[in-house]
Amino acid sequence: MNNYLVLSDKVKQALNAKEPVVALESTIISHGMPYPDNLYTAKEVEAIVLQSGAVPATIAIIDGKITVGLTDQQLEFMATESTITKASRRDIPVILTKKRHASTTVAATMKIFVTGGIGGVHRNAEKTFDISADLQELARTNVAVVSAGAKAILDLKLTMEYLETLGVPVLGYQTDEFPAFYSRTSGVPVNDRVETAEEIAAIINTKWKLGLNGGIVIGNPIPEEYSMPPQEMQLAIDAALQEAERLFITGKAVTPFLLDKIQQLTGGKSLKANVALIKNNAQLGAKVAVALNRL
Repeated sequence: MNNYLVLSDKVKQALNAKEPVVALESTIISHGMPYPDNLYTAKEVEAIVLQSGAVPATIAIIDGKITVGLTDQQLEFMATESTITKASRRDIPVILTKKRHASTTVAATMKIFVTGGIGGVHRNAEKTFDISADLQELARTNVAVVSAGAKAILDLKLTMEYLETLGVPVLGYQTDEFPAFYSRTSGVPVNDRVETAEEIAAIINTKWKLGLNGGIVIGNPIPEEYSMPPQEMQLAIDAALQEAERLFITGKAVTPFLLDKIQQLTGGKSLKANVALIKNNAQLGAKVAVALNRL
């Protein structure tokens, strides 16, 4: 593994000192937001993690190396380079062998991990079988993922049912409902409600000490002031889905296309919401990492 893995000095020092480290995906940089919002957000998210007492470790594949803890120059590269692909678990061997560049998703960045929204079961998956690899990776890897729920373009009810089938618990941070990414509510109940980062850390610690392997999803609702009305978002999502179908956009290209289209349809409000929720998740993720490190 050492042939493929590069740790930054800060991440190495933190791990050797047994300090809390928070993993951050890079797909939101290369495929989730336009430049320069993506770069500003990535740096602000890392700053939030640092201020909360943990060490940020943004992860990407650069020149065929899994790079854990990006430099400012590497963040800029991920934010501007056009040849970066979106890597899931299946893609990693090819990308490493061919020495390509790639951003990491939840399924490729598997202890405490912060993302915007997890992947899930796509709408009409009963016909397309389009289900994100994030979910199966969550079932097999010991990772606690802090997110604003699943991306709103997905079928949230089926996503929750699939996670239940895989034995992945879903906790709601100060909420009884699975957050709907841009909106605080979805009408879909979580398995259990939690009130503090310390409570989340205790549950994580208990789960893995019992030998119950697999991940945990912590649904962290977008801050109230940035939450978008579910009905407004549904109209934008439906329109974006129809456009994707008309243009025959499929596979990994679907999510970036839909997020960009929704941004256009909402006059940029969805981008502001996306930035706000990832910062909010970073803050909670760092608190959980610090609390878990104490245990």
